[in-house]
Amino acid sequence: MADQPTRRTPQAREAQVLRTERITPHMVRLVLGGAGLEDFDAAEFTDHYVKVLFTPEGVSYPEPFDMARIREEFPPEQRPITRTYTVRAWDPALRELTIDFVVHGDEGLAGPWAARAQPGETVRFLGPGGGYAPDPSADWHLLVGDESALPAIAAALERMPADAVVHAFVEVADAAEEQKIVSPAGAEISWLHRGARPVGEALVEAVGALEFPAGAASAFVHGEAGFVKELRRLLRVERGIPRERMSVSGYWRSGQSDEAWRAAKREWNAQVEAEQEQAEQESTG
Repeated sequence: MADQPTRRTPQAREAQVLRTERITPHMVRLVLGGAGLEDFDAAEFTDHYVKVLFTPEGVSYPEPFDMARIREEFPPEQRPITRTYTVRAWDPALRELTIDFVVHGDEGLAGPWAARAQPGETVRFLGPGGGYAPDPSADWHLLVGDESALPAIAAALERMPADAVVHAFVEVADAAEEQKIVSPAGAEISWLHRGARPVGEALVEAVGALEFPAGAASAFVHGEAGFVKELRRLLRVERGIPRERMSVSGYWRSGQSDEAWRAAKREWNAQVEAEQEQAEQESTG
């Protein structure tokens, strides 16, 4: 029997908060810097993400901070809690990393922390990861998401060619949550105000009503898992966009904690994929 590969513990990076900004009533921007970002790079994808590490209350770790040692010496409930956030911007010249956090009062872990963060505070994180960037071969682009996907959508819009044809649909709570985004002249950005409606309902309606431009599409659909599943079916089965031209993921799921969703996400994705394949077979059979 062959030896099993050893799983390496990822090394955490450290950065310091340089400045903060409340860009909308429910979105806080943190700009990070410091020596820990000297070899950091997040230039390849527009959905690069990092996993911010939070220390459970009442727990302290030996210095220097070492994830491998922590996993060996601390029980699971005392290990760092992770929350995943998109890299909103990376400035390689200044070595500055920008992350936007959704804040809903004292709800959750990362949002309240970001709202209280002060310059000089140390932030530890893992990453970056990522996998999507606008496809230069696409005839047009479809970008869809809620607040959790807004940083990635904004980053994608900023990287689009000047002549790109783009339809972007972003669902936010209300008009106060809209942001100014640099985008190509041919980009149409639709801000959908959720109000009291379920998350994603307006997005499903808007994409369903869209008259698709001619040519090959490239689609980026991220956010709450329920509407992502609906749009995945619509785009794959009804609109015939090939799987390889789609970046689709449920960042979170309504009614579930982050930990519960991460534990169930792999199985949920497999189930959704199986349902999609069956629906495609039925539609062509």
